[in-house]
Amino acid sequence: MKRALVTGAAGFIGSALVRRLLADGIAVLSFDALTYAGRRAWLEGLDGDHTFRHADIRDAAAVSEALDEFRPDTLFHLAAESHVDRSISGPAAFLDTNVTGTLTLLEAVRARGNEITFVHVSTDEVFGDLAPDARPSLGSAPYAPSSPYAASKAASDHLARAWRRTYDTPTIVTNCTNNYGPRQYPEKLIPATIARALAGQPLAIYGAGDQIRDWLHVEDHANALATIGSQGALGETYLIGARAERRNIDVVQQLCAILDRLRPGAKPYANLIEHVTDRPGHDKRYALDPSHLEDALGWRPRHSFEDGLEATVRWYLDHPEALST
Repeated sequence: MKRALVTGAAGFIGSALVRRLLADGIAVLSFDALTYAGRRAWLEGLDGDHTFRHADIRDAAAVSEALDEFRPDTLFHLAAESHVDRSISGPAAFLDTNVTGTLTLLEAVRARGNEITFVHVSTDEVFGDLAPDARPSLGSAPYAPSSPYAASKAASDHLARAWRRTYDTPTIVTNCTNNYGPRQYPEKLIPATIARALAGQPLAIYGAGDQIRDWLHVEDHANALATIGSQGALGETYLIGARAERRNIDVVQQLCAILDRLRPGAKPYANLIEHVTDRPGHDKRYALDPSHLEDALGWRPRHSFEDGLEATVRWYLDHPEALST
């Protein structure tokens, strides 16, 4: 891997991947439509061979132009609508971007002789609800998406595999668990909790807050993707998880405790917690088994959840502008 095009590069995970690839000496073309969750600032001041292109993955002409001019050997596809609540209130945008956009990219790669490795970045949500006592999902687990977002990502996963089988397109599918870390858009649980706590606003928790997620630091995810892009086997599926399962209520309470130490208020931040009606189709648990990735490519997460969470809070306290929507 010498030249990589990254879609969704101005987003949370995309920008982390760009930084990792550049650190490895790889030339990068960042491709992003700069929708509400993309920030050009996350790609400024980077060292290395880096170019930014403001374009939409659904624009076949723009995709073709970028591929012809930059000539990447690897395409990391991260661009997606990704917020479950938004998918429930407006599913059409998710199908358009996540399915039609993926189709546009796959067809562009196929039209160029299938000479570009296509790394498709997806989510653990495609596997649906995992029983509390069940083992973490394996790559062979059946798909059972619950939300429009998860269904759109499941469809795009199937497209990537179908293009591999039908057209011999060199695709790799990755599925990851919940990411956290610096630069995450503040609609997601951790930055949203930090922002609302600092503003003295209620910390809304769906239901009892007993939903369980496996928390993966964004830099660990970026390291995994870079490893897969350079060493991964074509046609494979790699699951990326950190074995750091936590209940949402415990994550929020831990955030409150960290803020009590670092930015104490008049009262404990946990006093702001309010339980609200659960959202429709809310899965109770997601978790992935990363053993295949660990055994085949030697990847391991480097961040513990406790250290990573405190470092994340400190970063947002130092960069309050990142908490504005």
